[in-house]
Amino acid sequence: MINRTILVGRITRDPELKMTQSNIPVVSFTLAVDRRFTDSSGEKQADFIRCVVWRNQAENLARYIKKGAMLGIDGRIQTSQYEAETGTRYVTEVVCDSVQFLESRSDSESTERESTEKESTETAENDNEEFYETSKQLAAEEDLPF
Repeated sequence: MINRTILVGRITRDPELKMTQSNIPVVSFTLAVDRRFTDSSGEKQADFIRCVVWRNQAENLARYIKKGAMLGIDGRIQTSQYEAETGTRYVTEVVCDSVQFLESRSDSESTERESTEKESTETAENDNEEFYETSKQLAAEEDLPF
């Protein structure tokens, strides 16, 4: 039997490192994963998937990752249940075996900056940065041998 999950998405908030009673680091977070299709109004939809990561990877995630960063997750789906005042509660989450940071720190900072720029008015300096980024991408495409 196989229980393997691979996800690529953006973390929905800054990770918060916690310690278990036996002093093992753990981070629980939600990953927003875009769906391939849009809804009837043309807007993209996303699934919000609970994930948990342990030990060294949890410490690295808490140290280097901020809200909105793109992550690649390799893990397994795990279900559990517990009793609450309202009855039995069921939890389904991805236990991460491997977490890959898919953007460099400067890429994630520029993504945050771009979202902030959309909210504010455009300036000539921002236009120059966008021109530079576009020209850098074109230069990379032209370097391909085929």
